[in-house]
Amino acid sequence: MASDHSLELYTLKAELCKSFADPRRQMLIDALRKGESTVGNLARALEIPQAVVSRHLAILRERGVASARREGTNVYYSLSDPKIGEACDMMHQILLGQVEKNKELAERLIA
Repeated sequence: MASDHSLELYTLKAELCKSFADPRRQMLIDALRKGESTVGNLARALEIPQAVVSRHLAILRERGVASARREGTNVYYSLSDPKIGEACDMMHQILLGQVEKNKELAERLIA
């Protein structure tokens, strides 16, 4: 049986994983890997409405994935830790492996 301490840790991990569970947030994370940016610049680059970008950035900030700094009237967003990008790369590699396995299975079933 898991201790209360480990259950709390797993709960925190699950909450962090939810940060990655939306395609638009994945796009934002990928864009922020290139460096800090404003909401407006992110909205234009990703062709997503500014309000949607703001809402997703708020979620990423709340979960500690992104951070913000104010400079004058602008707010610049960045990834809070470069390892977040590395985690996304790992997920991407796992996904490609799964796609390849499913492709092989589909080809066997069709043959």
